[in-house]
Amino acid sequence: MRITKNQVKHVANLARLEFSEKEMEVFAKQLDDIIGYAEQLNELDTTNVKPTSHVLDISNVLRADEVRQSLSNEAALKNAPDQADGQVKVPSVLE
Repeated sequence: MRITKNQVKHVANLARLEFSEKEMEVFAKQLDDIIGYAEQLNELDTTNVKPTSHVLDISNVLRADEVRQSLSNEAALKNAPDQADGQVKVPSVLE
């Protein structure tokens, strides 16, 4: 086995988890099975596969950055329940 009970115990301790001895045996077996399954990928021939950072072709979906009219100060404060000196006035949360 690639994963031992001591390694499971160590990771459980780091995660502040407590497991019984039986649970640690079960987790060690399950984690070892997961690693074994992932190691099957090493058997694949990837010599002609181009490295990718994402499995799908993605592109930037943001709009072009362009200058345009923004809200005036009066329009931005129009629905503010309370305002002072051109700013939204809120209750103090600091002592």
